[in-house]
Amino acid sequence: MLKFATVASGSSGNCSVITDGSTHILIDAGVSARRITTGLKSLGIQPGELSAILITHEHSDHISGIPVLCRQLDVELYTAEGTAREICRKNPELQSRFRVFDPGERFALGDLVVGSFPVSHDCVSPVGYTVTRGDRKLTFCTDLGVVTQPVLEAVQGASTLVAEYNYDPEMLRTGPYPEYLKSRIAGQRGHLSNQVGAQLTRWAVERGTRQVVLAHLSKENNQPATAKLAAQAGIGEQQVELCVAPRSEASAWMEV
Repeated sequence: MLKFATVASGSSGNCSVITDGSTHILIDAGVSARRITTGLKSLGIQPGELSAILITHEHSDHISGIPVLCRQLDVELYTAEGTAREICRKNPELQSRFRVFDPGERFALGDLVVGSFPVSHDCVSPVGYTVTRGDRKLTFCTDLGVVTQPVLEAVQGASTLVAEYNYDPEMLRTGPYPEYLKSRIAGQRGHLSNQVGAQLTRWAVERGTRQVVLAHLSKENNQPATAKLAAQAGIGEQQVELCVAPRSEASAWMEV
C-alpha cells in the first residue's frame, strides 16, 4: 500500500510525506523542523524513521526546515545538482547530505521508484516527482508556471495527482500585490492558476487518475472553495476524489 499526506501546503510553506509502510519520504521541508516533526508524529511516523527528503527547488517555502532537520536527523537529501549547489551556497554544511541527479532520472528508495521531471519555475533547476510502487503511482507537480510535455508524461498513468492550484486570476488581479509580483506569479516561470490546474486535472482524469490533491494554494490570492469549484468544473461528471491540502496542519492519510 502506498499512502500520501501533506504536513503543510501553500505559499508560506510546503512539506509532504509518502510511504509504503517501511520507506518514509518527505517531499520538501519548507516549514520549521518543529512543525514537520509534530506533523509526522500526528501521522504515526517518528522523524528518525525518515528514509530521505526529496527537494523540488531552493525557494525558502520548500527548504526552510532542512538545516535544522539535518542537525537532528541522519537523513539524505535528493535533488537536482543545480538546486543542491544553490542550497549549499548558504548552507555548506549540508553538502555531504546531498544525492544529486539530472532532471528526468529515476532511482530506487527501498521498494519505491522515484522519478523526476523538469518543471518551469523561476529558480535554478526545479523538478516534480513521481513515486511508484507496483501499480500505484503518485505524481507531484507544484511551482510551475506552465504545463509542459515532461509534466504531461509524468502525469500519465498516475493513480493520484498532486497538482498546483495557486491562484484565482481575478483575486490576483484585484489583490494587494505589486504589479511586478503579480506578473511573476502569472508568468510562465511562476505558478498555475486554478483554471490551468483544472485543465491538467481533466487531462489526468481522462487517462485514469481517480484522486487529485489541490496543493500550494495562495493565502492571499485563492480560497479552498474557489479552487475546488474550478477543479469540479474541469472534471465535469467524472467520479474523482478531490482533496484540498490544508495550509497549516497535516492532512489525513490518502491511499494512492
